[in-house]
Amino acid sequence: MSGALDGVKVLDLSRVFSGPWAAQMLADFGAHVIKVERPGRGDDVRHQGYKMPGPDGAPSSETSSFVAMNRGKQSLTIDISRPQGQDLVRRLAQKADILIENFKAGDLRRYGLDYAALSELNPRLVYCSITGFGQDGPYSHMPGYDPIFQSMSGLMSVTGVPDGEPGAGPVKAGYSVSDLTAGFYAVCAMLAALHHRDQHSGRGQHIDLALLDAQIAAMSHIGMNYLATGELPMRTGSSSQITAPFRAFACADGHLMVAVGNDTQFQSFCNVIGLPELANDPRFVTNPKRAAKQIELSSLIEPAMLTRKVGDWIIALEQAKVPCGPIYTMDQVFEDPQVKHRQVLGQMPHPSLGSMPFIRNPIHFSGTPVTTDRPPPLLGEHTAEVLTDELGLTAQEIAQLQQDGIV
Repeated sequence: MSGALDGVKVLDLSRVFSGPWAAQMLADFGAHVIKVERPGRGDDVRHQGYKMPGPDGAPSSETSSFVAMNRGKQSLTIDISRPQGQDLVRRLAQKADILIENFKAGDLRRYGLDYAALSELNPRLVYCSITGFGQDGPYSHMPGYDPIFQSMSGLMSVTGVPDGEPGAGPVKAGYSVSDLTAGFYAVCAMLAALHHRDQHSGRGQHIDLALLDAQIAAMSHIGMNYLATGELPMRTGSSSQITAPFRAFACADGHLMVAVGNDTQFQSFCNVIGLPELANDPRFVTNPKRAAKQIELSSLIEPAMLTRKVGDWIIALEQAKVPCGPIYTMDQVFEDPQVKHRQVLGQMPHPSLGSMPFIRNPIHFSGTPVTTDRPPPLLGEHTAEVLTDELGLTAQEIAQLQQDGIV
């Protein structure tokens, strides 16, 4: 069966995380994605992360960071700093529906590969630029990585141990949340632009997406809480800013995340933990009251939670329809029965790694299944194939380009 984006051609000039993540999702949905990399070195993430084990178990040249972001693509190496390389990119862009790039603002203009130049050649091109701070403004020239946007968006100000407790201070989220959030926004934007082109205007457009903007937008209700009240949200550890009890509790053998979302669930929770009187306590009868006095409430709940093991609490709370869950390490994640049932962890053949594990796209289409049959490419693996199939170059022409260091 064909994918949802079958027939859509994507030229991926992006590097590192945000752009490649977006392009990988388009590939999962069935798009034909051609990844353009630097000859010899390739994408920077080919040199970041952990070495993937080869068929013999020994470390290979492929890295965990690269394979996480680049399945479903063909790899073509082009030196875009040289006129012949720039010409190859222009010719590929003329055949593309989407181009993704995350160079610093204005960098591609000097190569004649900016939106203004390429849209003259291909008016239907959807051109997505992902940068740290956007195409304009006082910071537009500045580079940036995920921790900068976690800090400047306010995310780190609400993440970490509360003031007054051991280990208090702002904490970075444990993964590159700003990069991946921007990648998700990029996919939404590109699909919207494609729809507008195909259903309304007949023309593509330029998408200007900044990681800082995207991460601030993703703060969502936290940002609106501040705008509504003028009160700065505080770090609350594993707790919620607006709901209680909504946090991790220490149990006899570990920690359990409890997420009581309404008053009925609170009544059930209190009954299960043997403190039914809390449900009718005037201090805690409504969620706003519980949120306002959650430190006081937690001090009453904590001793009860220590009396039983995590597994015992899960059984009891699930029977009472109180949301809860264990705090897994990554090895435990992939052993969970629900995760196994959903086949979140997959295997695919790789030209140098043998059978390679990967985490599947979580979307399940009923009629256009996600495509995961093309592994992350080796550097330049498809150079000759792409130049032949897309541009009609002969073997002799490709050999000359290789000899000249263009590809």
